[in-house]
Amino acid sequence: MGAIPLRSDDRVNPGRADSMDSLVRAAQAGDTEAFEALYGRTSDRVYAVCLRMSGDADRATELVQDVFVRVWQKLPGFRGDSQFTTWLHRLTVNLVLQERRSRGRREAREVGAPDLERYERAARRSMPGTRVDLERAIAALPDKARRVLVLRDIEGYRYDEIARMTGVTLGTVKAQIHRARGLVKEALG
Repeated sequence: MGAIPLRSDDRVNPGRADSMDSLVRAAQAGDTEAFEALYGRTSDRVYAVCLRMSGDADRATELVQDVFVRVWQKLPGFRGDSQFTTWLHRLTVNLVLQERRSRGRREAREVGAPDLERYERAARRSMPGTRVDLERAIAALPDKARRVLVLRDIEGYRYDEIARMTGVTLGTVKAQIHRARGLVKEALG
């Protein structure tokens, strides 16, 4: 199955709210305005995944850019077998894991805490204290523990999927998740 065909009535009109499907079809045909609209609709979610998995706000921003470069490159091959957002999420997770593996070979292990200040106001309104505390507790986890916890408890992947994605054994994944949950529970006290 090839790329989703573009119909003439699917052209992006900046003045109207296009459906995600029509934006994808237009972007597949090379429409940069449609791609910008897709970026605008999905970049916050991509950033959230990158931030949770990397634990570093600056790195997450860089990863978002890397993700959308990859999306632009791979979009012509998107067949529409799943929702675009599902495809984008999987691409994001894979890119973050790939980047971490290659960076891990080059750098010594670092644990950074993200700058969550820009989210604090919204979090305080919706769930006073709880959400920011949880985000900080997750961000403070060691890299491997944070990655598997985010993949399991936030993104909803199964243990065996996480083991395949991270390249570790199923038992190690379970142990890391158990340890991460304990550390988060301890941090939330």
